[in-house]
Amino acid sequence: MIPLSVPLLEGNEWKYVKECLDTGWISSAGSYVNQFEQMVADYTGAKYGVACMNGTVGLHIAQILCGVEAGDHVIAPNITFIATLNAIKYTGADPILVDVNPGDWQMDLDLLGEFLAKNTSQKDGLTVLNSTGKAIKAIMPVHVLGNIGDLDKLMAIAEKYKLKVIEDSTESLGSFYKGKHTGTFGEMGVFSFNGNKIISTGGGGVMVTDNEELAKKAKHLTTQAKASAMEYIHDEIGYNYRLVNVLAAIGVAQMEKFPDLLRNKQKMDGFYRSELAGIGDIEFQSVSPDVKANCWLFTFKTSKMRGLLAHLNENGVMSRPFWMPMNRLNMFKNDIFVSENNHSDAIYESCISIPSSAGITEEQMQEVVKQIKQFYANTK
Repeated sequence: MIPLSVPLLEGNEWKYVKECLDTGWISSAGSYVNQFEQMVADYTGAKYGVACMNGTVGLHIAQILCGVEAGDHVIAPNITFIATLNAIKYTGADPILVDVNPGDWQMDLDLLGEFLAKNTSQKDGLTVLNSTGKAIKAIMPVHVLGNIGDLDKLMAIAEKYKLKVIEDSTESLGSFYKGKHTGTFGEMGVFSFNGNKIISTGGGGVMVTDNEELAKKAKHLTTQAKASAMEYIHDEIGYNYRLVNVLAAIGVAQMEKFPDLLRNKQKMDGFYRSELAGIGDIEFQSVSPDVKANCWLFTFKTSKMRGLLAHLNENGVMSRPFWMPMNRLNMFKNDIFVSENNHSDAIYESCISIPSSAGITEEQMQEVVKQIKQFYANTK
């Protein structure tokens, strides 16, 4: 079976992990934690990085730091991995789900702008949703599949309506908008290093920011809000969210190889787009000229998605459908969904992700393409 997206571990991972085991520095106090978060911050161009156990908890902490409280609203796209919405619910806030563009699958900002103009008012320096009387505190754009929407427009909307911007950059390490890296546009950005990302620590995340106060507070909250180096004194509710040294060691080794892995992803994207162009009714995700995407997980649209999905998995090519729209999940079906044409459903019903590992070989890609072409040849 050609895997969907697995890590490539061909650098110093064993060496650095062995050092952690040999020295006993396996928990969150080890030096690799600081080194890893600094490497991510340096790569993205952010001033500060704070390592945490995964991207989900990073999004949770970022909202707390940006003043999101129980009863508030947070804006998010309707097409995303569930972690985005779970993190909003952890704060006690309620999401406002916004439909996505049919081409790039990012949040529809024109639709959002119209919604805010017609349905909100200003009160005590906050934007309030008229129908609920609750404040909209933040907007959480998700850079879906490493692609990026119009961040100029998004930041203008955020400024106009006094919204804190928390970037769900969990899929977008290596993605740039007009030469600036994702995660560095808003107050905070959050990256994920789950096992299926371009680089992985097994489980892990890094929050980035240019705000020194937010960075210090993030580190404080993720280490149980411990206020004394010696005494067990804690000054507020904290969280056991800090990344551990043995996982950060893997991250350091992965970051050392990241430029090569990113080039592999971009080469893969080019190969698939070239070889699959004009096959059946395949449509690719559109990417703006302003965007340099990391090409994390190759996904395309086809009206024959379900049949192709079955064919590929039955023939040794691991493939998966796209995420179900958030408003169709029981936990979020009663939350506000802003839409005119429900592009989310159409994308979900037609999108399929195919093998995209950072270490995928040309032979494997050729086999993937062969199986796809064979399916369409047999279904004419």
